Amino acid sequence: MNDQVKGLVLTSLGVLLVVPDSLFVRLIDAEPLVTAFWRGMSSGLLILAFVIIYQGFSGFRAVFKTGWPGLIYILLIGSTTIAFVQAVTHTSVANVVFIFASMPVFSAIFSRLFLGEPISKRIVLTMVAVMFGLGVIGWGSTTNEIASWQGDLWALYVSAAFAAALTAVRKVKNVSMIPAIPIAYICSALIISLFSTPLPALAQQWPLIWGHGLFIAAATCLMTLGPRYISSAEVSLLVLLESVLAPLLVWAVIGENPGSYALIGGAMVIFALVVSNIYALRARQRQRLAVPV
Repeated sequence: MNDQVKGLVLTSLGVLLVVPDSLFVRLIDAEPLVTAFWRGMSSGLLILAFVIIYQGFSGFRAVFKTGWPGLIYILLIGSTTIAFVQAVTHTSVANVVFIFASMPVFSAIFSRLFLGEPISKRIVLTMVAVMFGLGVIGWGSTTNEIASWQGDLWALYVSAAFAAALTAVRKVKNVSMIPAIPIAYICSALIISLFSTPLPALAQQWPLIWGHGLFIAAATCLMTLGPRYISSAEVSLLVLLESVLAPLLVWAVIGENPGSYALIGGAMVIFALVVSNIYALRARQRQRLAVPV
Protein backbone atom coordinates (compact mmCIF):
# COMPACT_ATOMS: atom_id res chain seq x y z
CA MET A 1 0.00 0.00 0.00
CA ASN A 2 1.55 3.31 -1.11
CA ASP A 3 1.43 6.50 0.96
CA GLN A 4 -1.42 8.01 -1.07
CA VAL A 5 -3.72 5.04 -0.52
CA LYS A 6 -2.64 4.77 3.12
CA GLY A 7 -3.50 8.42 3.74
CA LEU A 8 -6.90 8.14 2.03
CA VAL A 9 -7.83 4.99 3.98
CA LEU A 10 -6.71 6.28 7.38
CA THR A 11 -8.35 9.68 6.95
CA SER A 12 -11.60 8.21 5.59
CA LEU A 13 -11.87 5.79 8.51
CA GLY A 14 -11.19 8.63 10.94
CA VAL A 15 -13.92 10.78 9.40
CA LEU A 16 -16.44 7.91 9.47
CA LEU A 17 -15.70 7.24 13.14
CA VAL A 18 -16.19 10.90 14.11
CA VAL A 19 -19.61 11.05 12.40
CA PRO A 20 -21.51 9.65 15.47
CA ASP A 21 -19.86 12.19 17.82
CA SER A 22 -22.83 14.58 17.81
CA LEU A 23 -25.29 11.70 18.16
CA PHE A 24 -23.52 10.46 21.31
CA VAL A 25 -23.77 13.95 22.81
CA ARG A 26 -27.51 13.91 22.08
CA LEU A 27 -28.04 10.41 23.51
CA ILE A 28 -26.10 10.86 26.77
CA ASP A 29 -28.61 12.15 29.31
CA ALA A 30 -26.50 14.50 31.43
CA GLU A 31 -25.63 18.13 31.98
CA PRO A 32 -23.39 19.60 29.23
CA LEU A 33 -20.43 19.89 31.62
CA VAL A 34 -20.79 16.23 32.61
CA THR A 35 -20.97 15.12 28.98
CA ALA A 36 -17.94 17.28 28.18
CA PHE A 37 -16.02 15.77 31.13
CA TRP A 38 -16.60 12.20 30.00
CA ARG A 39 -16.01 13.01 26.34
CA GLY A 40 -12.57 14.34 27.27
CA MET A 41 -11.69 11.86 30.01
CA SER A 42 -12.78 8.64 28.28
CA SER A 43 -11.19 9.45 24.91
CA GLY A 44 -8.13 10.94 26.61
CA LEU A 45 -7.48 7.82 28.69
CA LEU A 46 -7.92 5.52 25.68
CA ILE A 47 -5.53 7.58 23.53
CA LEU A 48 -3.10 7.73 26.47
CA ALA A 49 -3.08 3.93 26.68
CA PHE A 50 -2.53 3.69 22.92
CA VAL A 51 0.42 6.10 23.03
CA ILE A 52 2.11 4.38 25.98
CA ILE A 53 1.73 0.93 24.41
CA TYR A 54 3.04 1.92 20.97
CA GLN A 55 5.41 4.83 21.71
CA GLY A 56 6.22 4.66 25.39
CA PHE A 57 6.99 8.02 26.99
CA SER A 58 9.34 9.29 24.28
CA GLY A 59 6.41 10.81 22.38
CA PHE A 60 5.48 12.97 25.37
CA ARG A 61 9.06 14.20 25.71
CA ALA A 62 9.08 15.17 22.03
CA VAL A 63 5.82 17.12 22.47
CA PHE A 64 7.15 19.01 25.51
CA LYS A 65 10.24 20.02 23.49
CA THR A 66 8.08 21.77 20.87
CA GLY A 67 7.69 24.78 23.18
CA TRP A 68 5.05 27.38 22.41
CA PRO A 69 3.55 25.66 19.33
CA GLY A 70 2.91 22.50 21.34
CA LEU A 71 1.48 24.43 24.30
CA ILE A 72 -0.84 26.44 22.05
CA TYR A 73 -1.99 23.22 20.39
CA ILE A 74 -2.75 21.58 23.76
CA LEU A 75 -4.65 24.61 25.10
CA LEU A 76 -6.76 25.03 21.95
CA ILE A 77 -7.57 21.33 21.52
CA GLY A 78 -8.43 21.08 25.22
CA SER A 79 -10.80 24.04 24.98
CA THR A 80 -12.78 22.37 22.20
CA THR A 81 -13.89 19.59 24.58
CA ILE A 82 -16.41 21.80 26.35
CA ALA A 83 -17.02 24.04 23.32
CA PHE A 84 -18.15 21.14 21.12
CA VAL A 85 -20.64 19.88 23.70
CA GLN A 86 -21.97 23.41 24.23
CA ALA A 87 -22.39 23.80 20.47
CA VAL A 88 -24.34 20.55 20.06
CA THR A 89 -26.39 21.31 23.19
CA HIS A 90 -27.49 24.77 22.07
CA THR A 91 -28.00 24.41 18.34
CA SER A 92 -28.82 21.75 15.75
CA VAL A 93 -26.27 19.11 14.78
CA ALA A 94 -26.60 20.22 11.16
CA ASN A 95 -25.62 23.78 12.08
CA VAL A 96 -22.64 22.52 14.08
CA VAL A 97 -21.12 20.30 11.38
CA PHE A 98 -21.83 22.73 8.55
CA ILE A 99 -20.08 25.47 10.53
CA PHE A 100 -17.19 23.09 11.22
CA ALA A 101 -16.76 22.79 7.46
CA SER A 102 -15.51 26.39 7.47
CA MET A 103 -12.26 25.25 9.12
CA PRO A 104 -10.16 25.55 5.91
CA VAL A 105 -11.15 29.21 5.69
CA PHE A 106 -9.85 29.88 9.20
CA SER A 107 -6.71 27.87 8.40
CA ALA A 108 -6.00 30.10 5.42
CA ILE A 109 -6.48 33.25 7.51
CA PHE A 110 -4.26 32.04 10.37
CA SER A 111 -1.60 30.80 7.94
CA ARG A 112 -1.52 34.29 6.46
CA LEU A 113 -1.40 36.05 9.83
CA PHE A 114 1.11 33.83 11.64
CA LEU A 115 3.07 32.01 8.93
CA GLY A 116 3.11 34.73 6.28
CA GLU A 117 1.57 32.47 3.62
CA PRO A 118 -0.23 34.29 0.79
CA ILE A 119 -3.99 33.91 0.31
CA SER A 120 -4.78 33.02 -3.28
CA LYS A 121 -7.68 34.35 -5.32
CA ARG A 122 -9.25 30.89 -5.08
CA ILE A 123 -9.23 31.06 -1.27
CA VAL A 124 -10.69 34.58 -1.26
CA LEU A 125 -13.60 33.48 -3.47
CA THR A 126 -14.08 30.39 -1.31
CA MET A 127 -14.17 32.55 1.83
CA VAL A 128 -16.86 34.79 0.36
CA ALA A 129 -19.04 31.83 -0.60
CA VAL A 130 -18.54 30.14 2.78
CA MET A 131 -19.43 33.34 4.64
CA PHE A 132 -22.66 33.62 2.67
CA GLY A 133 -23.49 30.02 3.58
CA LEU A 134 -22.74 30.64 7.26
CA GLY A 135 -24.94 33.72 7.11
CA VAL A 136 -27.86 31.62 5.84
CA ILE A 137 -27.27 29.09 8.64
CA GLY A 138 -27.16 31.88 11.23
CA TRP A 139 -30.38 33.41 9.89
CA GLY A 140 -32.06 30.02 10.05
CA SER A 141 -31.15 29.74 13.73
CA THR A 142 -33.64 32.53 14.45
CA THR A 143 -36.47 30.50 12.91
CA ASN A 144 -35.64 26.96 14.08
CA GLU A 145 -36.65 25.81 17.58
CA ILE A 146 -33.68 23.46 17.96
CA ALA A 147 -31.10 26.00 16.76
CA SER A 148 -29.74 29.19 18.32
CA TRP A 149 -27.04 31.72 17.60
CA GLN A 150 -25.34 30.90 20.92
CA GLY A 151 -24.71 27.33 19.79
CA ASP A 152 -23.64 28.58 16.36
CA LEU A 153 -21.02 30.79 18.01
CA TRP A 154 -19.69 27.84 20.01
CA ALA A 155 -19.41 25.84 16.78
CA LEU A 156 -17.64 28.75 15.08
CA TYR A 157 -15.17 28.86 17.99
CA VAL A 158 -14.45 25.12 17.66
CA SER A 159 -13.81 25.53 13.93
CA ALA A 160 -11.46 28.46 14.52
CA ALA A 161 -9.71 26.76 17.46
CA PHE A 162 -8.97 23.59 15.50
CA ALA A 163 -7.69 25.64 12.57
CA ALA A 164 -5.45 27.69 14.88
CA ALA A 165 -4.17 24.55 16.61
CA LEU A 166 -3.26 22.91 13.30
CA THR A 167 -1.58 26.11 12.14
CA ALA A 168 0.52 26.23 15.32
CA VAL A 169 1.86 22.69 14.92
CA ARG A 170 2.85 23.28 11.32
CA LYS A 171 5.97 24.84 12.85
CA VAL A 172 6.87 21.41 14.26
CA LYS A 173 5.85 19.12 11.39
CA ASN A 174 8.47 16.51 12.25
CA VAL A 175 6.88 15.79 15.66
CA SER A 176 3.87 13.50 16.10
CA MET A 177 1.30 15.43 18.11
CA ILE A 178 -0.83 12.41 19.05
CA PRO A 179 0.70 12.35 22.59
CA ALA A 180 -0.46 15.96 23.04
CA ILE A 181 -4.10 14.98 22.55
CA PRO A 182 -4.59 12.96 25.77
CA ILE A 183 -2.80 15.72 27.69
CA ALA A 184 -5.27 18.25 26.29
CA TYR A 185 -8.36 16.10 26.79
CA ILE A 186 -7.55 14.84 30.30
CA CYS A 187 -6.45 18.26 31.61
CA SER A 188 -9.61 19.80 30.18
CA ALA A 189 -11.72 17.11 31.86
CA LEU A 190 -10.00 17.68 35.21
CA ILE A 191 -10.77 21.40 35.02
CA ILE A 192 -14.40 20.66 34.11
CA SER A 193 -14.65 18.29 37.11
CA LEU A 194 -14.21 21.27 39.42
CA PHE A 195 -17.60 22.55 38.25
CA SER A 196 -19.56 19.30 37.82
CA THR A 197 -20.33 15.89 39.37
CA PRO A 198 -19.65 13.37 36.62
CA LEU A 199 -19.66 10.03 38.50
CA PRO A 200 -23.47 9.47 38.70
CA ALA A 201 -23.76 9.66 34.91
CA LEU A 202 -21.05 7.00 34.50
CA ALA A 203 -22.87 4.55 36.76
CA GLN A 204 -26.05 4.85 34.71
CA GLN A 205 -24.74 5.29 31.17
CA TRP A 206 -21.27 3.75 31.04
CA PRO A 207 -21.80 1.91 27.70
CA LEU A 208 -22.68 5.17 25.94
CA ILE A 209 -19.90 7.11 27.68
CA TRP A 210 -17.12 4.63 26.91
CA GLY A 211 -18.50 3.96 23.43
CA HIS A 212 -18.34 7.70 22.80
CA GLY A 213 -14.76 7.83 24.07
CA LEU A 214 -13.71 4.86 21.91
CA PHE A 215 -15.09 6.45 18.75
CA ILE A 216 -13.42 9.79 19.49
CA ALA A 217 -10.10 8.16 20.42
CA ALA A 218 -9.94 6.06 17.26
CA ALA A 219 -11.09 8.92 15.02
CA THR A 220 -8.59 11.35 16.53
CA CYS A 221 -5.62 9.01 16.04
CA LEU A 222 -6.60 8.13 12.46
CA MET A 223 -7.26 11.76 11.49
CA THR A 224 -3.91 12.78 12.96
CA LEU A 225 -1.99 10.08 11.08
CA GLY A 226 -3.82 10.09 7.74
CA PRO A 227 -3.24 13.71 6.65
CA ARG A 228 0.51 13.16 6.87
CA TYR A 229 0.34 11.18 3.62
CA ILE A 230 -2.09 13.24 1.48
CA SER A 231 -2.58 16.87 0.51
CA SER A 232 -4.60 19.37 2.52
CA ALA A 233 -7.13 19.62 -0.33
CA GLU A 234 -7.73 15.87 -0.19
CA VAL A 235 -8.09 16.01 3.59
CA SER A 236 -10.61 18.84 3.33
CA LEU A 237 -12.72 16.92 0.84
CA LEU A 238 -12.79 13.82 3.04
CA VAL A 239 -13.64 15.81 6.18
CA LEU A 240 -16.71 17.16 4.39
CA LEU A 241 -18.16 13.65 4.65
CA GLU A 242 -18.89 14.37 8.31
CA SER A 243 -20.88 17.47 7.36
CA VAL A 244 -23.04 15.35 5.08
CA LEU A 245 -23.38 12.17 7.16
CA ALA A 246 -23.67 13.47 10.76
CA PRO A 247 -26.96 15.40 10.29
CA LEU A 248 -28.42 12.46 8.34
CA LEU A 249 -27.45 10.03 11.13
CA VAL A 250 -28.97 12.22 13.85
CA TRP A 251 -32.08 12.78 11.72
CA ALA A 252 -32.47 9.02 11.17
CA VAL A 253 -31.88 7.98 14.80
CA ILE A 254 -33.64 10.69 16.84
CA GLY A 255 -35.63 12.55 14.18
CA GLU A 256 -33.82 15.90 14.47
CA ASN A 257 -34.88 17.85 11.38
CA PRO A 258 -32.09 20.32 10.51
CA GLY A 259 -34.46 22.78 8.82
CA SER A 260 -34.38 24.24 5.32
CA TYR A 261 -32.06 27.16 6.13
CA ALA A 262 -29.41 24.84 7.59
CA LEU A 263 -29.62 22.56 4.56
CA ILE A 264 -29.40 25.47 2.08
CA GLY A 265 -26.57 27.22 3.95
CA GLY A 266 -24.74 23.95 4.50
CA ALA A 267 -25.05 23.08 0.82
CA MET A 268 -23.54 26.47 -0.06
CA VAL A 269 -20.58 25.88 2.29
CA ILE A 270 -19.94 22.33 1.09
CA PHE A 271 -20.32 23.21 -2.60
CA ALA A 272 -17.87 26.11 -2.28
CA LEU A 273 -15.30 23.93 -0.53
CA VAL A 274 -15.71 21.00 -2.93
CA VAL A 275 -15.22 23.24 -5.99
CA SER A 276 -12.26 24.99 -4.35
CA ASN A 277 -10.52 21.77 -3.36
CA ILE A 278 -11.12 20.05 -6.69
CA TYR A 279 -9.58 23.09 -8.39
CA ALA A 280 -6.60 22.86 -6.02
CA LEU A 281 -6.15 19.14 -6.72
CA ARG A 282 -6.23 19.68 -10.48
CA ALA A 283 -3.74 22.53 -10.22
CA ARG A 284 -1.44 20.30 -8.21
CA GLN A 285 -1.73 17.53 -10.82
CA ARG A 286 -0.93 19.98 -13.63
CA GLN A 287 2.16 21.16 -11.76
CA ARG A 288 3.26 17.58 -11.22
CA LEU A 289 2.86 16.77 -14.92
CA ALA A 290 4.72 19.94 -15.91
CA VAL A 291 7.81 18.94 -13.91
CA PRO A 292 10.33 17.25 -16.25
CA VAL A 293 11.30 13.73 -15.29
